[in-house]
Amino acid sequence: MTLDDLRPEVARRLGRLRTRWVFLAQIGVAVLVAWLVASRLLGHTLPFFAPVTAILCLGLTYGQRLRRIVEVTVGVAIGVLIGDLVVTVLGAGPWQMAVVVVFAMGVAIVVSSGHLIVIQAGVQAVFIVALVASQAAALSRWLDAVVGGVVALVIGVVAPTSPVRRPRAEAARTVREVASTLRDVVAALRRSDRVLASAALDGARSLEGQLGELRTAAAEGVAVVRQSPLLRGHGQAAEAASALVVPLDHCVRNLRVLARRASVAVARREPVPGNYVDLVEALADAAEDLARVLDEHAKPSAARRVLERVAGLSARVDPGAGLSAEMIRGQVRSMVVDLLVVAGLDDDEALQLVPDSHLP
Repeated sequence: MTLDDLRPEVARRLGRLRTRWVFLAQIGVAVLVAWLVASRLLGHTLPFFAPVTAILCLGLTYGQRLRRIVEVTVGVAIGVLIGDLVVTVLGAGPWQMAVVVVFAMGVAIVVSSGHLIVIQAGVQAVFIVALVASQAAALSRWLDAVVGGVVALVIGVVAPTSPVRRPRAEAARTVREVASTLRDVVAALRRSDRVLASAALDGARSLEGQLGELRTAAAEGVAVVRQSPLLRGHGQAAEAASALVVPLDHCVRNLRVLARRASVAVARREPVPGNYVDLVEALADAAEDLARVLDEHAKPSAARRVLERVAGLSARVDPGAGLSAEMIRGQVRSMVVDLLVVAGLDDDEALQLVPDSHLP
């Protein structure tokens, strides 16, 4: 693997770190506060489970934070209680540990279907048996878990607005990469270059990873708005950004079909009319314009005019076009509809702006 091959991968990994720095900062603050509260205010000597609980509760996503906090705290309580009872009656040892774990996890399953509750109950049961904790230690461990959960809850409530802004930025990035892939398709068709056509198809397929980032960002944006009273005013923006996921998913799917058909046309030397290639280029221009609008946080409707012009051009059928060429034109028409939905229209409104095909 060459250095040029490594650069995109390194950039992707560093980008992943950039999208998670807010979570890391929150976790760092939560660990510090949880430890200080449990050790200084409650007087616990080694309150290790306070920061551990805070980490488990916050996690690296905003989704279901409140549920995680409840599950961790309840799971700890079950594990500590049952572990303490078994140690008191049966003593400590390997077989007692097995009994405690099975019993604690069984009770947790009856109490809740939450996966985290069951795991925490089992883990805490092991701690109790392995460390032969006293009643006082068991209580302090449970209090440590409560401290960690409360600290995590407070940190979650005062979450910054970056998770709300990120989905729109990810959507803009997705649209921009769609435009870039379309330009690669144009270059491949104009040069009849099989290597370029193959690269364009690979680029279209790789957009699935970007869609995954967009889905995660959209889900987190909605989750943090719902959980934080301080961000309720951003609810409409978060929902609007989340609504971009479906049309962009459709757009990327149509792009893959377009790129695949362009690759077939180049490989089989099937002619693609120049005005159809120009049509793909016009769609790339429109996609770039839409990406700019999304980046600038302007109303997406500002990009509709360019897309409407592409929609009008896409209705013109070239009598000499073959199967691959017509499939390319058809995918352009479908992508115009998808991007119009991204620009704020509903499906029916977008379809009405794409005129029926006709001969010149």
